[in-house]
Parts: sequence; structure tokens; C-alpha cells
Amino acid sequence: MQKPNFPGRVAFQFLAVICFFTLQACSQLSPDSPAMEKLKTSLKIPSSLDWSDPDPCQWTKVDCQENRVTRIQIPSKNIDGTLPPELKNLTQLTIFEVMNNRINGPIPSLAGLTQLQEANFHNNNFSSFPSDFFTGLTSLTSIHLDNNPFEPWEIPKSLKEATYLKTLSANNANIKGKFPDFFDPETFPSLTELHLASNNLEGELPAEFSGSMIQSLWVNGQSLNGTIEVIQNMSSLTEVWLHENKFSGPLPDFSMLTQLRNLSLRDNHFTGIVPLSLVNLKSLYIVNLTNNELQGPTPRFAADVVVDMNVGSNRFCLDDPGVACDDRVNILLSIVESVGYPVSFADEWKGNDPCDNWIGIVCDRGDIVSVLFRKRGLTGTISTKFSMLTSLRTLDLADNNLTGIIPTELATLPKLARLDVSNNRIYGKVPYFRHDVNVITAGNREIGKDRVPTLRGRSPGGDSASNPSGNGEKKTNKGTVLGCTIGVVGGLSLLVLVIFLCARKRKHTSKIQSPTTLRVHRHHSGEQGVKITVLGPNVTGQSETFSNVSSGPTDVHMVESGGMAISIQVLKNVTNNFSEENILGKGGFGTVYKGELHDGTKIAVKRMESGALSMKGLAEFKAEIAVFTKVRHRHLVANLGYCLDGNERLLVYEYMPQGTLSRHLFNWKDEGLKPLDWTRRLAIALDVARGVEYLHGLAQQSFIHRDLKPSNILLGDDMLAKVADFGLVRLAPLDGKHSVETRLAGTFGYMAPEYAVTGRVTTKVDVFSFGVILMELISGRKALDETQPEESLHLVTWFRRTYVNKDTFRKVIDKTIQLDEEKLASIRTVSELACHCGAREPNRRPDMSHAVNVLSSLVELWKPAQPDSDDIYGIDLELTLPQALKKWQALENSNLNESSSFLASTDTTQTSIPGFPFGFAESFRSADAR
Repeated sequence: MQKPNFPGRVAFQFLAVICFFTLQACSQLSPDSPAMEKLKTSLKIPSSLDWSDPDPCQWTKVDCQENRVTRIQIPSKNIDGTLPPELKNLTQLTIFEVMNNRINGPIPSLAGLTQLQEANFHNNNFSSFPSDFFTGLTSLTSIHLDNNPFEPWEIPKSLKEATYLKTLSANNANIKGKFPDFFDPETFPSLTELHLASNNLEGELPAEFSGSMIQSLWVNGQSLNGTIEVIQNMSSLTEVWLHENKFSGPLPDFSMLTQLRNLSLRDNHFTGIVPLSLVNLKSLYIVNLTNNELQGPTPRFAADVVVDMNVGSNRFCLDDPGVACDDRVNILLSIVESVGYPVSFADEWKGNDPCDNWIGIVCDRGDIVSVLFRKRGLTGTISTKFSMLTSLRTLDLADNNLTGIIPTELATLPKLARLDVSNNRIYGKVPYFRHDVNVITAGNREIGKDRVPTLRGRSPGGDSASNPSGNGEKKTNKGTVLGCTIGVVGGLSLLVLVIFLCARKRKHTSKIQSPTTLRVHRHHSGEQGVKITVLGPNVTGQSETFSNVSSGPTDVHMVESGGMAISIQVLKNVTNNFSEENILGKGGFGTVYKGELHDGTKIAVKRMESGALSMKGLAEFKAEIAVFTKVRHRHLVANLGYCLDGNERLLVYEYMPQGTLSRHLFNWKDEGLKPLDWTRRLAIALDVARGVEYLHGLAQQSFIHRDLKPSNILLGDDMLAKVADFGLVRLAPLDGKHSVETRLAGTFGYMAPEYAVTGRVTTKVDVFSFGVILMELISGRKALDETQPEESLHLVTWFRRTYVNKDTFRKVIDKTIQLDEEKLASIRTVSELACHCGAREPNRRPDMSHAVNVLSSLVELWKPAQPDSDDIYGIDLELTLPQALKKWQALENSNLNESSSFLASTDTTQTSIPGFPFGFAESFRSADAR
């Protein structure tokens, strides 16, 4: 019998152990290892960074959570090289910092990195910036691109997807083009720092800045022009750098900028008087006005304000701060205020004596006797302040572009002999002058008429002060307002013409049209109502009158629709003629259908039932149109358009593929779904809280939803929650305290007690409803559940009673939630918040901002359950080596199968697989997504 070969067996076992531990180590490598290896080979990593370990989670300045790379922070390391496109495969990356290095080449697209919060690329040698960089970066709060030699580029519209953005800094980054118009408070409610200095931007500051939360604004050192009037409505500003541009016109009112500390306006073309609202600003610390054409007295700022004004570089009447100008100077400056303080006057009017060769001014022994402003390119109105020049004999304003009326104050000038306003755009009746005054008005087509043409635009500078009768010309960039008074015959003719043209053009198109203006007119006689006339090529142009019991002023109002008018034929086509197969659900006022536009956009179409065309139904339709023109937020369902066609009333929304929250919370068994885990419920609660917080306090106007409930909360494929159904929304009171009385509407079980009893609402009624939703998320029970005994029928009462008792607290928790100590603590915190929100008295409920703060801290601190410390590859020392290997092989095979399935469903970067036709992988992913 042959003896066993013991040395051979020992060698075999030794090799097996080596293989065992090698494979074990490899199996634990991060899924992000391939992308990180690409990054390491693309960059020249210095010896100070230890990136030698096979596992990138062990690299210096790289952080991981659950074996996924979350942070890469390698600033100021003298790193050369380029960044690989594989960076976008790091799907859990939250912070990426490579600033202050020598990295070159293009910045790769990070589109789709939904977890990315901070990205810092500044002070490198990057050559280009991708236009799709911001696509899908829904968590981005801060990005720095300063001081890179980029090829010329424009700020991409994809930036609008980063709605949580707080800081955008791209100084000296070779940005070109017009200043973007999407930095509005609705798109970026959290934006506080916008630094775009030393680029090649041009045009004016966008009007969309108005009301923004921006605190620090740097746009200095480029070719921006126009006025800076918009900043007077940016009350959060603390720092404004506008120097070295081409801004002109007067300085705005600074009275609302109570936090402004640093203001730099040097090296522009500002004119006019430095306003007292700036001089007296208590928060001001630094102000720079050097190298402009500012006029009037030299301002005297407080002693603790650092002032750079270089008096000689402006056009102040005197050098001494705080010393008043000559009265004649003050009068002339007040006169040219109505025409915008033209630069030409600032250049030509110097010193404190207007009789000392001031262009256009003629004096006689120190008195101003003639003002000759012929052909000076003036726009605006004729100032009433001319009446203060009591020695004036001749006033020549001919051949300009002045509008408005001739002020009656001019007729009071005792020595006036000649007034020439010929060849302007003056309208209205000529005041009564003395018989010996030669008044020349030729070349003004509307002079002498009581009314102005309906369809003409008001020129810049026209205002009610110079037009007391209300007759004026008005321009709007989104449509012509048919609000001025017109003759009955002319009005009817115009209406017939518009209806005919619109109806005729409608026959020739079934495409989605451009945004349409909803013109809302309040009738002046009989029962008041709101008439909405939609003029567009895809509607009939007919009017619809909606009930309006408000006793507000009977003036002209406009509602600008941000959506698009969509023809009824398009909606019939995409919904298969509103077939039953396309029904997504039914509500109190209509049916919702699924559709898909020709470009692949999936939509949900809400069609009002013919029986719902009542006062109540029409009011809901009007309310939804009014709301979606003013709100836009990532946690509010977006309205894509609307349709009015005969008796048809349809609203078009973005499609939310996962349906309502109630489907996943109450009907998950019937729908074949998995119950929501606690982490997901917590995230949904935070999404809803953020959406309602925006409605209450961050939108253009404050709104009260009045019908918050799970069936009005929709979920996307990524389970992102959005609040829907704005038919019952009402404007919140401006002071946030007093309530508004309204007809009772909403859903019992979610309705706040004070609202159900009195019909009076504040934002706290939404807080109550949100508290009920939190209780539903915790318990899995409906607000009103008739299957429960009488004592627990009403969720709020039962929840509050059960929650306060420590022995019964676990009874409020949905049995499908798998509990551990961390989850239990989180649920206890949310339960406490739910009870506060559901308090009986409204003054005991928190604001939605408090709910957001509580929930966001829980979501950020939440961690999925950790695996046991004895991981699945742990070695049982009591097993023989062959037994240990066999156990490991079985576990490894099962894990490989799971990993393959997981990778196939999550990889979004590879477009083809070797050995398979092009597009195979994409088709596989699409099928998997479906």
C-alpha cells in the first residue's frame, strides 16, 4: 500500500489558503474600483497620496460608505493629468474636489450623479466645460469653476435641474453670451452666492433676479449694460460687485437692501443723484462710486463707511460732501429725472452754475430763460418740474421720442412765450395756455385726443404721474394687453376679427404651440366675473367667464401662462381618443389619462367631465391655471400645458410612473408591490414637506394647498415624491397670521378642525394635513378607516392616544416596517413631529420649515442596517479546509449571480457589449426599466 504524500497535501492546502484569501480580498473590492483606477491612471498622483491599495476605499483623501466611493478630496497637491469620463460611474459620489492643481483637458460630464452635492474645479488648466454637466444633478448645492482657461462657453440651461444650488462661482471662466434669465427665485430658491465676474457676459441684468435670495452677486469686469433697477428688489443682498461694466442710468432705491454691506459700482456710466436711501443705509460698510457720471451734491456717508468716490471722477456740483447744490441745479436735475438722466447731460453739465455754459440752457442775468432740448434723443415724459423755472420764456422739446401728455403745470409759467413739442409721441388734450403763448404740437398723431390707441406700447419712462387720466401706452414682453378702454364698435370689431383669425388658423395646425397669454378682464357692470380669453393658433379664441365673488378693484389683470396651449386633436391622438385603456385614475372633477407625445414625453391629461362644468369645477380649473403660472419646484408636479376647446377643459401634467402614495401605502398587496421601508417613507415625507414649504413661503406668492393627502402625492420612477392637484389652492394671507375665509373644500380626515368648523384657513391647515400624512406613513393606516372599531376609526385621535403611552407606542408602527434601534428612534422623532403638526389649535402647530429641518436631519443621519460583524466570508476554524472551501464556493456562486443581476440593472454607461450587436445593452436596460 502506497503511503500518503503528506508534503504534497500540505503544499496543496497552503496554495488553497492563499487562493482563498486572495479571492476573498478581491470579492470585497468596491464596485467603483474600475472608475477609480481610471482616475488614478489619468492623473499623475504625487507620492504624498497613497493610492497603492487595490481597494480605492483605502486611498488617501478618498472616503467610502458601504464600499461605495462618496468623497474624493485632493486639492492643492500639484497634480497633473486629466479627468476620465468614467467619473460619472461613481453614482454615490457626494463631494468632488480637485481645485488648486494643474489638471488640464476637458471637465468630464457628471450628468446623472444624483447624490453629488459639491464639485470644486477652480484654479486648474481645464480646457472645456460640457453642456450636459448639470443634467440630473438634483442634489448639487455648490460648484466652483473659477480661473480655468476654458474655451468660450455659455451657462447651459441644464443648470436649472440643480434646484438646490446655493453657490455658483465661475469667475474668469471665459463665459460668453447674454446673461441667463433663469436665475429666478422659483428655479433656485436657495441660491445665495452667484459669482460670474471677469467673463464675457453681455446684455442687462435679468428681471428674473427680482425677489431672489442671492446674497453675494459678483458680475464685475465685463460688458453688461442697461440699468440696475432690478437690484432694488433683491432684499437679501449683502455684497454687490458691478464695477467695470457699461451700466448706465440712475442708481435705484436701496431702502429694501437693509443687509447690504459692500457695494462696488466704479467704472460704469451711472448718472443722476446718489439716492439718500443709499447714503443712509445703516448696514453699509464699503461703497465705491469712482469713475461714473453721478450728479448733484457730493454724498456724505457715515463716518464708519469706507468710501472710494474720487469726487473729480464724477459730475458732482461741489467737491465738499454734504453741501447742497444751487437751487437752479437741483431743479434742472429733477427735470431730467423724467428722461432717465441722459449721459450726454452729465457730460456737458459741470459745476454749480447752470448759466456757465451748460448745453441747452440759456440765462439772462442769472435766470434761466430758455431750455433748448431739441434733437437730444430724449425718451420718457415731460417733467412737471419745468413749472419751477419761473423765468422760462422758451421751452423747445421738439424732435425727440417723448410720450405722455403735456403737463397742465406748464400753463402756469408766467413768462412762457413759446412751447415746442413737435415730432414726439405726445397724446391727450393740450392744456389751456394764455393766448400769447405759441404752442407747437405738429407731428404728434394722437395729440388732442382723449384716448390713446389700444394696441400701441408705452415708451420707456411713461408713468401714471405724467398721465393722470390713465391713458397711456404699455408694452409687455409676453403679449399685448387688451385692457385699455376702446370704443364699443371698435372693440366688437376687434373681437370678431381675433376670433375669426384664431379659428381659421386652428384648422391648419395640431401641434403644440408656443406659450399663450391668458388675458383676464374684470367686468365693470353687472355680476363681476373673470373672463379668460385665450388667443392662440390652436384654440377657438372664444372667451370663458368664470365666477369670481371677490369684491376687489375692477381693473385689468393678467395671468401669464408658463405652460403651452395644446390642441384637443393632439391630446386625442396621444390618449387614443381618451380610451379606457389609458385611464390612470378618476377624481372629483374628471378623469386622468396617460399619453405620450410625438417626442416621447409621457404626460398625464386631466379631462374635466361634462357634468363637472359647474361653478365649482370651473373654479378648480381656473385655480390650477393660476397656480402653475406662479410656482415651479422639483417637489410639485409640473404642469406642461392646457387645452380649452368648446366645452373641453384639459390640463396636462408630467407623468409620474409610480402613481400615488396611497397606492404604495394602502393598496400595495392588491397592486403586487412591496411595502415601503422606513427609509423610503422618511424620504417621501421630506419631499412633501419641501414642496409644501415652497408653496407657503418660497414661491412668488404664498399658497395654501387645502387638500394634502396621499392620493395627491405622486411618485416618480426614482420614488421622488411630488405634491399634485392644485384645484383647491388659495392665496395665503400676506402677513402669514390672519386667515382668509373660503368655502369649505378638501377631504375629511385631513381637514384641520378650525377649517372644518369655520371655513377660515391659514397655512396651518396644510400643516395639520401633513401631520396626518406622517401618521399614515408611520402606521400604514388611513386617516379615516371604517374597518376599524369606533374608538380607533379616526387616525389622529387614535395615534395621539396610543403614541403617548410608552407601552403601546409600537402599536402605531406599521407591521411591515422592519425595526431596529435606529429606526425606532427615528420613528419616535417623526411621531412627535406628527403630533405637533396635528395639534388641535393652529398656533401650536409648527411651520413647514420646521418640519423640513426635522426630517432632513433624520434623512441625512439615516444609515441602512449594517451586516453582521461576522461577514459571510468568515472562516469557521472548526471546519476542515476542504469544508471551508466548499462553503465559500457555494456562497461565492450565489453572490456572483446576484451581482450580475444587479450590475445589469444599474449600469447606465456602456452602450454596447463585445460580441453583441450595438444597442443590445441599451435595449436590455430599457426592458429592465419597464
